[in-house]
Amino acid sequence: MSDTAVMSSPGAAGSRPAGVPRLDHGMHPGGVIAFLLVLVAGLGYAVVSLITDMNAVGEAPLAYGAFALLGLALLIALAFEFVNGFHDTANAVATVIYTHSLPPLVAVIWSGFFNFLGVMLSSGAVAYAIVTLLPVELILHVGSGAGYAMIFALLLAAIIWNLGTWAFGLPNSSSHALIGSVLGVGLANQLMSGADGTSGVDWGQAFNVFKALLFSPICGFVLAALLLLALKFTVRRKDLYEAPEGDAPPPLWIRSLLILTCTLVSFFHGGNDGQKGMGLIMLILIGAAPTAYALNRTMADDTTPAFMQASTSASQVFSARAPGAPVPEAAEARRTVTEALKTKDLNRAPVFAALAALSNDIAANVKNYGAIRTVPAAQTQNMRSDMYLAADAVRLLPKAGADLSDAETGTLKRYAGLLNDGTRYIPGWVKICVALALGLGTMVGWKRIVVTVGEKIGKTHLTYAQGASAEIVAAGTIGLAELYGLPVSTTHILSSGVAGTMAANGSGLQMSTVRNMALAWVMTLPAAITLAAGLFFILRHVF
Repeated sequence: MSDTAVMSSPGAAGSRPAGVPRLDHGMHPGGVIAFLLVLVAGLGYAVVSLITDMNAVGEAPLAYGAFALLGLALLIALAFEFVNGFHDTANAVATVIYTHSLPPLVAVIWSGFFNFLGVMLSSGAVAYAIVTLLPVELILHVGSGAGYAMIFALLLAAIIWNLGTWAFGLPNSSSHALIGSVLGVGLANQLMSGADGTSGVDWGQAFNVFKALLFSPICGFVLAALLLLALKFTVRRKDLYEAPEGDAPPPLWIRSLLILTCTLVSFFHGGNDGQKGMGLIMLILIGAAPTAYALNRTMADDTTPAFMQASTSASQVFSARAPGAPVPEAAEARRTVTEALKTKDLNRAPVFAALAALSNDIAANVKNYGAIRTVPAAQTQNMRSDMYLAADAVRLLPKAGADLSDAETGTLKRYAGLLNDGTRYIPGWVKICVALALGLGTMVGWKRIVVTVGEKIGKTHLTYAQGASAEIVAAGTIGLAELYGLPVSTTHILSSGVAGTMAANGSGLQMSTVRNMALAWVMTLPAAITLAAGLFFILRHVF
């Protein structure tokens, strides 16, 4: 289905209803050339940065086949962010385009830039929220054939579903699709491992993500409706509640407000959605080049004393919970904790003894090597595995029924924070490449979703106040979600916010569109789960 078919009469010159913008302007050839140059420059920068990082730590050069596999995995991860850009960010520009606050081409370039900026200034808190849903054994061995099968399956499934919903102009959540793909890989891995329930998904973490995804459209609908009603009660300006007439832009103060809200949505979308790709790219890099990326070698040496103290305190907490239990060797402790994480059965004396042994071994290695950044290449993978296992166990202990005091909880929380600092980081070049992919994606294929949001949700034209209300709610919700490290859906929040303002304004809803959006929302998880599970099964027999 072409853009022209989707837009039909609204986009055709000479047959547009009053106030509907023209969306049929093509990009100037110079713009196309600039787009391609930036794309090529970004990919070249990624290759150079990757080789530089590997050389800096003495990582052995990868074989041609391994390097090609790594390159393909990174390209697919960046392709996911590119598709995310034109699929999700169209929601941010719909309001400024349909209120004539910005011309369409200017709007998407403006939004693309602030998506880029949002990624660059993101905290990184969301990046690993998706990763924690994956099976423990696949995370620890992401460089294996099973690890590559996992990465390819979940990214390809999410891309396929995003492109399918985009083809029909349906606002759909890339976060929703990615999380469904993660669950599909976890379930397939569980079945292929014997269906013993030990190799699947962390369902506790999954339900936390589900709650955020479920909350986002309800939050968007209700809060945007309430904000519009509050504006009508407090701001007595008739022009704010009017629909555009002709192609004239709104008054300057309204135009400024709408551009500001578009900017905020774009910025926070970049900050939240861009991080999901970052976490997966880091998994790929850790698997392919562990010496360079498995540990955070940018940590300052002066953090070592605090790390040593936190390790000692955590070991004492673990040992107190395992009186009389033999302290295992490091290898045995690693196996015990890994199995406990699979079964979620951590509240046992042998597990606490194993955690004490791991903590002591981690502390001894850091003390011996002087700092995390100076851990030798041969020990990098084991060190990272031990730190990841200990941090994940600490995260899950309360859910496993461990009755910890406030002081013990605080001690373990500080320890887990330092462990995560040592294993979870994002190089600057990864941020830049994801930012470019998301920003460039914003400038491609945006028309389909824009038409749906701007014309097909409500029965009347979007007013200035409706656009501002929906985007203020979207920006605020996404910003808070990033602060708390929760992956939420920009699409669900904003499109449901537009629907909420239509309902509050008495404008009426086009139920066929609302029904299709709801169907896409309901179908995303099962569709992505099925696609990812099938792809994982196939790829697992290839790698």
